[in-house]
Amino acid sequence: MQEAMIRRAKELLADGTVNRVLGWQRGEFVYDVTPAVFASPDELDASFVYNDFCGANLSKYLVAESRKEGKVLAFLKPCDTYSLNQLTAEHRVVRENIYAIGLPCEGKADVEALKAAGAAGITGIADGGDTFTVHTLYGDQTVAKADALAERCANCKSKQCVTYDELLGENGAVQNSHRFDMVEQLENMTADERYAFWQGELSRCIRCNACRNACPACTCEKCVFDNPQSGIANTAPADSFEEKLFHIIRAFHVAGRCTDCGECSRVCPQHIPLHLLNRKFIKDINELYGPYQAGADVAARGPLTDFTFEDCEPSVVHERGVN
Repeated sequence: MQEAMIRRAKELLADGTVNRVLGWQRGEFVYDVTPAVFASPDELDASFVYNDFCGANLSKYLVAESRKEGKVLAFLKPCDTYSLNQLTAEHRVVRENIYAIGLPCEGKADVEALKAAGAAGITGIADGGDTFTVHTLYGDQTVAKADALAERCANCKSKQCVTYDELLGENGAVQNSHRFDMVEQLENMTADERYAFWQGELSRCIRCNACRNACPACTCEKCVFDNPQSGIANTAPADSFEEKLFHIIRAFHVAGRCTDCGECSRVCPQHIPLHLLNRKFIKDINELYGPYQAGADVAARGPLTDFTFEDCEPSVVHERGVN
């Protein structure tokens, strides 16, 4: 796939369709893959990479890239295309300045899962088809790719690209996933148990803002958390209430717009399962307003920004209890 992507990117650069390419490049380690912009065939040959660790959602970068001169080629996985659709609906990207190529995806790996499988001191990773051969300071270890999937990929909502200008390979389909299973487990806890769970998780937050910065739904020009007069500016949490306030406010801000791409949890250095907050909102919206998937249809109106006579009443929400 990587060779086909580079070849197509060079063709589009050569015929003037695009003047730059948004993709991924390898960092210091094989699993340290980061988004990057390539302006020439030489740069593509030198640095472009596409492998099992290209998990970053590139749609967020199109907010800025689509406003620059010329057209940008963006390689997008299925989950990325949902985010691009949502950003297009919100007029946060200039869609005509983007040439989107949809990619098939069978899931991306999480290096933390490899470490959890016992691969400490990783020096390299070789692709063995259905397995990884992990080279470590202590010898080689074989790990099945299925055991190294990122959580969002293990519970993938869709392998279908919903917006693109062309596809590389076959398009997939919407999946019957178990992404709300953990949310249901939390709902079945008592209020005290849920409080203890989130207290334990959110207490690890260091307010690095990685979740906000990577989230495709967080595109405000000026964030309330950057306002020194707000009382909740970007500072280390002063107490346990402040650290919870940050994430709860952010979850409310993306409610009805979150595509469940999982970037928030992927980039969290403290491994807080932030996606569970968003999935709780998604699950509630589905139950109260009917099934809705943000980003599935660029013309759709979100249930929280639209009114119909079938909208649920406050009494219905109240009767659902404390969950």
